[in-house]
Amino acid sequence: MNKEVNASFMVEKAVGYFKQGYNCSQSVALAFSDYYGIPEALMARFSASFGGGIGRMRETCGAACGMFMLAGLEVQNTEDQPEALNLEQNPYPSQELKKKDYEVVQQLAASFREATGSLICKDLLGLNKQRADGIMPEIQMVATPDARTDEYYKKRPCIRMVETAVLIYCQYLNQKYKTL
Repeated sequence: MNKEVNASFMVEKAVGYFKQGYNCSQSVALAFSDYYGIPEALMARFSASFGGGIGRMRETCGAACGMFMLAGLEVQNTEDQPEALNLEQNPYPSQELKKKDYEVVQQLAASFREATGSLICKDLLGLNKQRADGIMPEIQMVATPDARTDEYYKKRPCIRMVETAVLIYCQYLNQKYKTL
């Protein structure tokens, strides 16, 4: 099976999902729903809680979380052969596979951090800046997402985070399957 992915096509899909109102994590994950043969509705639900830095708490970037979620679909057998995803097979709690999965996630995280400067949503959004008096403002936890307006897209780097996560994941996949 040829598992090579077209990065620009996947980025376009992910950005399209984001502009439709899906959160950052969903947008990354949904771009790969056809690739993995997972229904869009299911992929959207699996990844929904990770948006906004995990439940809009501004912690780990949702776009990165979407990418990490996808990584778990790749580490599925000891040979890492490109094969159809078997959702009935449960390779965990294998210590070997957990280690492989964590190694992949750490590699992806390092690439994301290098490209963006952080893995943390509040840092990426510029919400973690010290005031002139030296006091760090407390970030308000608000569950209600902001409306997607032109102003929203101008002030938020979220589309760039989605693009970055998808590009990094595509590079990972293409490198992985080029070497097998």
